[in-house]
Amino acid sequence: MLDPAEQLEHLKLAAQVAGLDVPEVVLPEDRDITVGKLRLHYLDWGNENRPPLVFLHGGALTAHTWDVVCLALREQYHCLALDQRGHGDSDWADDYSHERHCEDITGFIEQLGIGRTVMIGQSMGGLNSIVYAGQNGERLAGLVIVDVGPELNIGGTRRIGDFIRDTPEADSIDAFIEKAMAFNPRRDPLLLRRSLHHNLRQLPNGKWTWKWDPNRMRAGASRIEEHIEGMRRLWSHVERIDCPALVMRGAKSDVFSDANAEKLAATLPRGRWMRIAEAGHTVQGDNPRDMVAALRQFFGEIRY
Repeated sequence: MLDPAEQLEHLKLAAQVAGLDVPEVVLPEDRDITVGKLRLHYLDWGNENRPPLVFLHGGALTAHTWDVVCLALREQYHCLALDQRGHGDSDWADDYSHERHCEDITGFIEQLGIGRTVMIGQSMGGLNSIVYAGQNGERLAGLVIVDVGPELNIGGTRRIGDFIRDTPEADSIDAFIEKAMAFNPRRDPLLLRRSLHHNLRQLPNGKWTWKWDPNRMRAGASRIEEHIEGMRRLWSHVERIDCPALVMRGAKSDVFSDANAEKLAATLPRGRWMRIAEAGHTVQGDNPRDMVAALRQFFGEIRY
């Protein structure tokens, strides 16, 4: 792991590369909470007197994927980024359904005493946020769904799954960086090296592997069509979301198309959609500056 000084240097450089002018570069607090039988890790960016924002990462990512976005927003908002079950520094589990994730999110919000919040979820986190919002819309001042919906492009989804499963372990972090840069050349290699430290763990044999639970990905690989059909059943949740909702699409994403975004926004009772330029599926990593600007505009629209 990077020491605190290295983490601060990384955050400062990441903000500069993104073109974001932040008043102060600080690190979040690492905290844990127990929901049911699971210990869940989360990042708390401070300023508890500010309106809360809850961030949910995508599959095979961690809460740290939101670092630059949270750093830019923390002066105005209380930013909380959750490591969802089976990811980051949270416990692994036997069940990774959207319903079990939703129970985690509900327990997390209740135990922290959050009244109303805006939830921002990307990819897997976006699908989980749809389930939560469909059941708890009255607790949300707004919802942001990032590059995901009940209908996706299977080709792009398969490409991400193949990349994640292609290197289960390697002799060095450099091997993971090489694979990641080939998969997404928009990322800065130095920043990628440092951010990967949050998503890798070293095995007793000295090799490196991902932090996420491999059982989750094995199940997805064997039943991808069944999984996508299950996601399409999420339309029933979408129709019940009565809070303002923004669907955010990476303009270069091969996972979520304009047609997908337009359909989702039209089905949401109070939805609209937009593209983020120069971003693929992981919008918060590819173009955090434009994402932050879009989030601020949305928060202004809903007076949050």
